[in-house]
Parts: sequence; C-alpha cells; structure tokens
Amino acid sequence: MSRKESYLSKLRSPELAVQLIRSGDGVYIHSNAAAPHTLIEAMTARKTELKDVKIYQIITLGPAPYAEPDCEGAFYVHCLFVGPNTRRAVNEGRADYTPVFFSALPALFSSRQLKVDVCLLSVSPPDEDGYMTLGPSVDSTWAAIEHCNHIIAEVNKQIPRTFGATKIHVDKIDAFVESDRPLPLLHSEVPDATCMAIGRNVASLVDDSATLQMGIGAIPNAVLQYLGDKRNLGVHTEMFSDGVIDLVESGVINNSRKTVQPGKISVSFAMGSKRVYDYIDNNQDVEFSGSDWINNSQIIAQNYRMTAINSALQIDLTGQVCADSLGCEMYSGCGGQVDFIRGAANSPGGKAIIAMESTAKSGTLSKIVPFLNPGAGVVTSRADLHYVVTEYGIANLHGKNLKDRVKALIEIAHPDFRAGLEKQAFEHYKWMGVKTVQSCS
Repeated sequence: MSRKESYLSKLRSPELAVQLIRSGDGVYIHSNAAAPHTLIEAMTARKTELKDVKIYQIITLGPAPYAEPDCEGAFYVHCLFVGPNTRRAVNEGRADYTPVFFSALPALFSSRQLKVDVCLLSVSPPDEDGYMTLGPSVDSTWAAIEHCNHIIAEVNKQIPRTFGATKIHVDKIDAFVESDRPLPLLHSEVPDATCMAIGRNVASLVDDSATLQMGIGAIPNAVLQYLGDKRNLGVHTEMFSDGVIDLVESGVINNSRKTVQPGKISVSFAMGSKRVYDYIDNNQDVEFSGSDWINNSQIIAQNYRMTAINSALQIDLTGQVCADSLGCEMYSGCGGQVDFIRGAANSPGGKAIIAMESTAKSGTLSKIVPFLNPGAGVVTSRADLHYVVTEYGIANLHGKNLKDRVKALIEIAHPDFRAGLEKQAFEHYKWMGVKTVQSCS
C-alpha cells in the first residue's frame, strides 16, 4: 500500500474518528496553538455517551467545551498548567491542577504515571514521504505520542510545517480527519508607560551576546523594544512569539554566539499572531524540541550569558516568588520559570530575572508584600531568586541576607507602599530589629 493509500484508508469523519475514545480513557490534547478543535468538538459532542474520560493538557488556545459544567461526569480535566479556558473549572472543583515543571512533564507520560490511551493531535499535511509535523507545539507531546494506544490526527492545512523534533509519519496514526481552520491567535499586549519603564530596566541587564528566554505579554514586549542597540543575541526559550521577529529581522538576534544549537532559535512551542505562524512555516532557523530538552536546566546553563526573564504575581520581602496562584485560586502554573532561573544562574555570565509591575488592581495593591497571601504557592524559592525588576529599579538578591533583601525589595516597591512595608517588616520579622551580636572575646 502506498503512503497516499495508507493515509486515505485511515481518513474518517470527526464523529467516527473519536469513537476510538472510550469511557475511562486518558486523552492527551495537543497544546497551545496546536489544539485540534475539530476533534475537540467531536469528542465533546459525545458527552452523553462517555463517562470518566480523563483529559490531560497544558494550555490550549481557544475554547475548552469539555471543561464546561454540562460535561461534568463525562470529562475531568487534569491541567498541567492552568489557562484561561480551564481556570474556572479548576477553581470550581470540576477540574484539577498538577504542579509540575515543564522540564519534568514528558516523564509523567513516559513513566505512565499519567496513563494516556488516546492522543488528539493537530498536524501539517503529509509530504510526499508521508511525514507530517506537529506544527507550532512540541513541549510534552512526543512523550504522550510514544506511550499511548491510539493517535487521532487532525490534518489542518493551516498548520505550519516546522523543523526539529516535530516529524510524525502517517503510519503512526490510527485515524485522520481533515480541516482548514485558522490557528487561534494570542495577541500581544501594548506596553504602557509602567511596562516601558520595566522594559528599560530589564534591558540594562542584557549583555551583548546573551541568549534570551522570555514569554509573551506587555513586559516582554517592552523589553524587546529596548534591545535594538544590543549585538549578537540568541534565543533559547520554551515560547516563541511576535516580539522576537523584529529583532531577528534587524539582525540584533542572529544566534551566532549561542553555545547550544548556534545559528538556531531553540524553542518548544510558538504562540502569537498569524505573523508568528507564517514565520515558523518551513523556517529551518527555528528548531523545535521537547520541554524535557528545552527546559533542562543543565542544557540551558551551557548557553553563554543565558538571560532568563520571567514574571510573578507576588514576591514577599524575603524573596519568595508566587507565580501560579492568587491566594488559594489557581491562576497559571509552575511552567518553566524555575527551569530557566536555575539554568541562567549556572550559565557563564548568566542572569536570572523576575520582572513585574510594582502594583496590581490599578495601583491599589503592592505586589511586593510582607507575606504571600494565604494559599499562595511558592514557585521560585528565595534561594533561587537573583534579580527582581520593577518600574522603580533593580534589586539583586543573590547572596544577600534577609535584612538586606527586605531593604532592597522595599526600595523598588511603589513609593505609596514603602513606609507600610517597612513598618510591617519591623513588626513581624523580629530579626529586622535585632542588633548584630558582638562576638565573645
């Protein structure tokens, strides 16, 4: 049987393809912009037939109808990172969250600790040799593919053809459906004056020839706008998005000084505007790899001047970073923050940076606090924290004692909250008011 005949023999309607899913199965959904929405819709339509189907996913852009209240009992979502389309379900108890670093994600599937029976994928159309690609998202997907019983692939004409660990052959697939639907977009936030000030401060820490990791949002976009005078930057990051493209096209990012995969943008997944998906399509300069490799702190550390730029929801005065929850309510996840902070900290000339606005809720709350909110999770420990950047400056906490940390963080807090933070520090942290004990003669 030819490759084309093999493909055609497995072509199904969406309704027929998802019959491979049975009650009690574990189903992995391809992540981020590669969420296979035709298959998702067909699977969700079986909500009255199926029971106790366990859904494993990271972020999926677009709707997650299986996480809605009317699907309770049919599907139960196990989030490995909480996104906007599952946040309500997690916090209402209809879904759950597993704290895990992205570097450790694939091992959960390869060890069968999380048992996957069926993978739902989005793939690019097959080439003449029968190879498709995983498009804009690899992360933990290969581990799920290699340790599942059935693979259902949505062949979407609009999925970009990508390079690296993205190829999958038609012979590996049990059933195909075809679609031609635009990838979900993640629009970049326009930085305001506060974010631009943070971006300027962060950019002052970025050296020529540094290799960068950063995500998407107003602060990363602001940082990128201040890097135009840098030279020979590289990229090794879990997420690739719009802001990087301008610096590549201007020559600021050329990856020439990278230690790991020189000449390549090393990435695990891509999300953004259509420009991002067009840019990575058939672009051999962008190399996709699994999160067990991209997020491996020992590999990250091999990059010269690795500079990791991440964010936080709260930081307490001793340097504990909450990045995944608002008190007891889950907001996101552990993700790759610690993977990259530890990798950058051990890189020759590397820098680990947490960048955030000094306040939240229109300036009514300080994000630098005496204590994290009850229930808040510590993603990055105080021992891991190096640079903290707000619009008011830069604090380098590495090697500083607790008293010096408190002082440094108060100095970059919003001025409206500094006096209150200092007062609470002296009231609650007894060591703040204790004089140095003189040594015995």
